[in-house]
Amino acid sequence: MRPIAVYELRQTPLEERAMEIVERKGLGHPDTICDSIMNEVSNRISEVYLKKFGRILHHNIDKGLLVAGEVETRFGGGIVNKPMLLVFGDRATYKVGDEEIDLNDIVIGTAKDWIRKHLRFVDPDVHLRYQVELKRGSEALVDLFERGGAPGANDTSAAVGFAPLTRTEELVLKVEKYLNSREFKRDFPETGEDVKVMGFRKNRELHLTVSMAFVDRFIESESDYFRRKEEVLEEILEYVSENSDFEKVNVYLNTADERGRGLGGVYLTVLGTSADGADCGQVGRGNRVNGIIPLYRPTSSEAAAGKNPVNHVGKIYNALTYRMANEIYRSITGIREAYVWLLSQIGKPIDSPQIASAELILEPGVKLDSIKEDVIDLMDRELENIGDFCLKLMRGEVEIC
Repeated sequence: MRPIAVYELRQTPLEERAMEIVERKGLGHPDTICDSIMNEVSNRISEVYLKKFGRILHHNIDKGLLVAGEVETRFGGGIVNKPMLLVFGDRATYKVGDEEIDLNDIVIGTAKDWIRKHLRFVDPDVHLRYQVELKRGSEALVDLFERGGAPGANDTSAAVGFAPLTRTEELVLKVEKYLNSREFKRDFPETGEDVKVMGFRKNRELHLTVSMAFVDRFIESESDYFRRKEEVLEEILEYVSENSDFEKVNVYLNTADERGRGLGGVYLTVLGTSADGADCGQVGRGNRVNGIIPLYRPTSSEAAAGKNPVNHVGKIYNALTYRMANEIYRSITGIREAYVWLLSQIGKPIDSPQIASAELILEPGVKLDSIKEDVIDLMDRELENIGDFCLKLMRGEVEIC
């Protein structure tokens, strides 16, 4: 019998508390670029391993770094003086028996494909350099892949997930996704993919601070920038009013701007991301696996992106806790909020954590004993089927950025 514990959590649901802060780093943010590319690389390497050897081999591509380039922003279009540098780090399996795998080509090719698909103004052959620093894995960790039965955990690690999202969390997520949607970019091509949304709720009043890179080739002058900025702000306000029911929502856009300072007083980029000349990015500094940075919630410290989907609990448990919490909330009545915790021990089967725990805020009048066994059964099933969940992670069917 797996060790599964269920407790009642006696606290006010976050939706009813006086304050809440939540952040979302968007598609073109340097941290999100790192997370997304490294995870895509892990998925692609896993596919190659499966095709060649019939199983996924040891690897972790979760030490990525995006080093900012150097640009000259100009009204009407600037120039790139020095390309960005994308560094891939950690471990992978390069050889099985006598067969070598050209991982460098796979890694770089996967990164270029992701950039072409998601960053309109970045040419992956011109605007980036690549440095692959993937080394051979340690014998002890590689050996975990060779043992029979359920894979042994790659690490001793804890993870936590929760459900449901609050209205603030949902709106912050929706606003960023809208600002990076095809529809929005069609209407406002001058906006880059580097978007960050910070939500601050005080009682029923919500403040959204949006940072959005503008692309300098579309902006002819300072006055043109501020005119276009006002148009974008009006669109955001309209979207928020149609997609929320807060008593009041205040939206602020690019708050560091200052008229009269020329290029120094506006947020312009050459390529639509601040990584072109201002900000570096790193795996693990961005969104949690549910797409947000929820500062009022317990969150896992592990970076999920890029870790292997076979036995690295820093990825598997991170994503699985959110799945469990959502399934508990959706399928079992009487629950206001669900928090799920999983703790592994290195080398022990990933389907048998040291502890699996659910903490539940219940609806008034609901007794824990009336739902406890249902929660335990659900969590036990999820752990029993963890192999299928790992395959979904590998196929990219579970979003973790």
